[in-house]
Amino acid sequence: MKILTIAAVAIAALFLNSCMSNENTVELVEKSNERKVDVMFDGELFTSYFYPTNVYKPVLWPVVTSQGTQITRHLPFKTVEGERTDHPHHVGIWFNYGDVNGIDYWNYSEAIPKEKALHYGAIAHQEVISMESKGNVATLKTKSKWVNQGKKHLDEVTTFKFINKGNVRIIDRFVILTAAEDIVFGDNKEGVVAIRVTSELELPSNKPITLTDAHGIPTKVEASQSRANGDYINKEGITGGDVWGKRSVWVKLFGKFGNEEVAVTIIDNPSNPGYPTYWHARGYGLFAANTLGQKPLSGGKDELNLSLKKGESVTFKYRMVISSNAKMEDAEINKLADEFAKQ
Repeated sequence: MKILTIAAVAIAALFLNSCMSNENTVELVEKSNERKVDVMFDGELFTSYFYPTNVYKPVLWPVVTSQGTQITRHLPFKTVEGERTDHPHHVGIWFNYGDVNGIDYWNYSEAIPKEKALHYGAIAHQEVISMESKGNVATLKTKSKWVNQGKKHLDEVTTFKFINKGNVRIIDRFVILTAAEDIVFGDNKEGVVAIRVTSELELPSNKPITLTDAHGIPTKVEASQSRANGDYINKEGITGGDVWGKRSVWVKLFGKFGNEEVAVTIIDNPSNPGYPTYWHARGYGLFAANTLGQKPLSGGKDELNLSLKKGESVTFKYRMVISSNAKMEDAEINKLADEFAKQ
């Protein structure tokens, strides 16, 4: 009996260890000398909170599926054959806006001539406030400031929650902006939370497009040569480019990388100003939720012009879901949206 008991305990221990080894894990690794914090899912890179000196805002880059596929465009850090070279300010996943007291924080990049930089603003990373990992969830809290020509407009405190559910990877983003002076976010189509995806998730087009060739040179090619096979759908069932300028709680962008089915879903939160958000979702790879740009996105039907007095704050909450070979049906997305609405 004693031998059997010992054997049973050993078998149980092996089973428990096996189960534990299959648990989804998240680890945060700060690399301040490389200006980033790596987010590791099950020991492999999922994304990095990255604040390089040549990109004028903190970004999450790259973003990698559970199958190891990078879904964010490589520009400006790498030159990859078959990728577009437009809009150099579209980098990874980011949060900013095109009109803060008349200053454009969205379009600023190294491509802007110095004589025009007066009209653009940068979001400068200040510090990592805290990092915490527990099981399949990690939380990263950061501080930044929105600055134009040395003048501060906003203080930003952002909390990222990274959730590992195997083939489903979730980024919850909570942004608190505090006004350093009286602020008006003028209605502008350029905003607010966005991802720039790689070629496969673009929508097919019958127009010639400019892609990077094997030597890193921008080259105009016929659309049939593109790898684009993506499509959009929103909660109301509207598809393709027609999701642009529509209100919706969520929009999903989906497509294939070879045999791998990938979907990126952005979910709005009821506490956000202007909920449900309008969508600045383009066929060429820009996928953005813009709750502040109501006038241009609605064709003049709505207008917001959100304002803050000095010292006042506003909070934005967004959930981004990256799924690989996991059918993100409407019911599942609605469940994630309902869950997120309580946060």
